[in-house]
Amino acid sequence: MRTVFVLFDSLNRAALGAYGGEAIATPNFDRFAKRSKTFDKHYVGSLPCMPARRDMHTGRLNFMHRPWGPLEPFDNSFAKLLSENGVYSHIVSDHLHYFENGGTGYVNAFDSWDFIRGQEYDTIKALSQPPVERLREKFDGRHYPMADLSKTGSVTKGNSGTDGWRRSRHAINTLFMKEEEDYPTAKCFKSAFEFLDNNKSSDDWFLQVECFDPHEPFTAPARFREAYESGYKGKVLDWPLYEKVTDSAEEVAEIRANYAALVAMCDEYFGKLLDWFDREDAWSDTALVLTTDHGYLLGEHEWWAKNKMPYYEEISHIPLMIWHPDSGSEQGSRCDALTQTTDLMPTILDFHDVEIPKEVTAHSLRPLLDDKASGRESAILGMFAGPICVTDGRYSYYRFPDEAQEAPLQAYTVMPAHLERLFSVQELKSVELVPPFDFTKGAPVMRYTLDLDVGETGASCVANWGAGSCLFDLASDPKQESAIDDPATVARLNQCIVDHLKLHNAPEEIFAHYGLEEARMAVPL
Repeated sequence: MRTVFVLFDSLNRAALGAYGGEAIATPNFDRFAKRSKTFDKHYVGSLPCMPARRDMHTGRLNFMHRPWGPLEPFDNSFAKLLSENGVYSHIVSDHLHYFENGGTGYVNAFDSWDFIRGQEYDTIKALSQPPVERLREKFDGRHYPMADLSKTGSVTKGNSGTDGWRRSRHAINTLFMKEEEDYPTAKCFKSAFEFLDNNKSSDDWFLQVECFDPHEPFTAPARFREAYESGYKGKVLDWPLYEKVTDSAEEVAEIRANYAALVAMCDEYFGKLLDWFDREDAWSDTALVLTTDHGYLLGEHEWWAKNKMPYYEEISHIPLMIWHPDSGSEQGSRCDALTQTTDLMPTILDFHDVEIPKEVTAHSLRPLLDDKASGRESAILGMFAGPICVTDGRYSYYRFPDEAQEAPLQAYTVMPAHLERLFSVQELKSVELVPPFDFTKGAPVMRYTLDLDVGETGASCVANWGAGSCLFDLASDPKQESAIDDPATVARLNQCIVDHLKLHNAPEEIFAHYGLEEARMAVPL
């Protein structure tokens, strides 16, 4: 058995024609939908990027124990399990966060990997004194705040603001993107095709092709951008800050056009993969999975991006398409069952006849490919310390933390790293060793009080919302424009949250944080 797993970052469900999108031409995503099983109620789990990948690796949610961080030593990574069972695993990715402190261990679980340089703020081009004035003339200061960068001396991470440093690095990278093949997505697929061609006569392998696009910054080659010309004539606007929309209608249209161009590029390169499957008759012996980690707000609900607002459908309801050569379903069929990111891990193991570990809490999607049941009736999702969203496919309910809860929230790990940096010495001094959870295989873990200002939690969502817990009926209000009052449904969904927290051996303080202590004590497992 062979599997190709294609993971784009921030690929909005509504951008694809197969899901009703009309603003962007996606002929190749739609072409795949005509062959595969398309999942209509697929949701995220832990957010954002690295928490989602830990879900994918382990088949269980992690957002109630810690925020962003590395793969833990006790985690059951599907890549490692495949390797232990004689299935060669390889990943090609330009996802910069894998190579920061907070992304340690994920690619290392594979037998081999290829890191494509130059995405986002990766400092692939080392210019100590970049042409700051020229960059300021080209890039809008709202998306590229470079006012504090040195005009005469060296520009360093230490003497620059975080946003100014990061975004100047991308601006510098674009100076060296002369041809389409210089763009990271093009390089990712080139590397993937090298693996495919070198191994097309072999069996028992797994390839993950992971592109950071269409994640911001929305920088695409000219031929894709020209197809979505907005008429805007100002400086570059392609990297929105995570904030409320304050832009003009013309500026909003330009940012959306840049996103559209990048989606179109992803679609075309995915089409090249479909061409390879056609050419090599790989459909007969190779599974192909297409999905994303989360969506992205492009002005909907008056917000840009993610993280700082409730996980609206645009963020949490994501695309998933699966082809399996042995599937009994009719080509181009759709699945209305509720599924979640965590379900990918046991599905991949199931494809390759690898035993699913007892710590896995998710459901293999293999039965759904043959129109059987998977066993999932509800799903919860969220960010550490943020609201917990629960959905049954009909309703979405956002449970916000209890306002009366004043105790600081504790986090648990044995890999003390934030997104970019390791824990400080001061943070390490506050750590205490506590007994194992049921998924740590007997290993104790470090408990620490997390500073919610680190930016890797959902605390800002709580602060920005202010309206408290809310319920939406997705059948009558798919855009989530008006919350409803339905106490019976809220009570049922609260019980779903409690059941999922128990299933994942959530810490006791999590129940208190969300005002669910009584429900936890009253209902047996």
